[in-house]
Amino acid sequence: MFIKLAWQSLVHRRGGLALAVISVAVSLFTLLGVEQVRMQAKESFNRTVSSVDLIVGARTGQLNLLLYSVFRIGSPSNNISWQAYQEVAQHPQVAWTIPISLGDSHRGYRVVGTNQGFFTHYRYGREVSLAFSSGRLFAHSDEVVLGATVARQLGYRVGDSLVMAHGMGATSFHLHDDHPFTISGILSPTGTPVDRALYVSLEGMEAIHGRDDAETVAAHPSSITAFMLGLNSRVATFQVQRWVNEYHGEPLLAILPGVALSELWHLMGVLEKLLLLISALVVLASLLGLSILLLAAVRERRREIALLRAIGAGPMFLFLLVQAEALLVLLAGAVLAFAGLAAGLWIAAPLLAERYGIYLQGMDVGGQTLALMGAILAGTFVLATIPALRVCRQSLGRTLQSDG
Repeated sequence: MFIKLAWQSLVHRRGGLALAVISVAVSLFTLLGVEQVRMQAKESFNRTVSSVDLIVGARTGQLNLLLYSVFRIGSPSNNISWQAYQEVAQHPQVAWTIPISLGDSHRGYRVVGTNQGFFTHYRYGREVSLAFSSGRLFAHSDEVVLGATVARQLGYRVGDSLVMAHGMGATSFHLHDDHPFTISGILSPTGTPVDRALYVSLEGMEAIHGRDDAETVAAHPSSITAFMLGLNSRVATFQVQRWVNEYHGEPLLAILPGVALSELWHLMGVLEKLLLLISALVVLASLLGLSILLLAAVRERRREIALLRAIGAGPMFLFLLVQAEALLVLLAGAVLAFAGLAAGLWIAAPLLAERYGIYLQGMDVGGQTLALMGAILAGTFVLATIPALRVCRQSLGRTLQSDG
């Protein structure tokens, strides 16, 4: 009965109500959208690699090494010699390694030279292994494995042929058309940058740069871009890291992926807080507008208030009635905001994955989102107190006049 009365009162002023609901919906959409993208982008980055103890590359910043070796963003400052890679790989504490060689592309997607260790040891998410949706691992230097996004976007199937290009441009004038590749397999989707790359053997990577087949099978590459490694015991992580960083053969850098990710989020923390602050101010402005709307309607509601007082409604009833009206506007705006955000995330997810490597998993209503909604609810109550008290004062004044 109480909520029904508040709703009927709002419907009676539906012109202003519609504007208030739209204003609240837009502000909540902005705030929740920023929060959703922030949380899911962070989760997307964190689940990219989960089993690697150290990443080793040429000496550079640890963020740069993390970005180009794991996320395929940016370029290395230098390469690592094959000899240095072999010496680190033969360290007693190293259980396995995954070499990575970058430098070529296919229609804007990175080509990664590696070995079978990548498909055996690489993990993402909660220790999930890579799997094939069709085909198999490359077995020859002229075979290539595609990530799920590459295959889907370019319409490739197992058995198709393709040509690599030098550099990272979507359009290249330097094609390695003298060494075409046949697609041997397509990986299952992972929701990580693995989906956005093509994978060839190290021998295949060497072949497209000028060696004939006989030399390619027998030879190893002269250098690689970076490599990932797993240890026999994680207790030895810092010991091996220090040993690599002090390697005398050439300047190397070993990083812990988790530490590098923490540094990345620390650097982005100021931007995150700024975006949330701007979104919160937009919500505050919207709620202030709602308060002003309710306050402006006080004079128009004199007859309604007098009628409610005549049937026995007290000041507390009128106070709660105004609060209920504000809550209903907030609820209607929240419903529109959540529906619009769910649709927006569904539409934007493929674009963000394709262009920026950020994989969204749909609407995620977690503890942070619920905390924000709780804060907005409390703010609505506080701001709606102003018109609610005005109604109570007007009601009391009319009662005193009638008594006199």
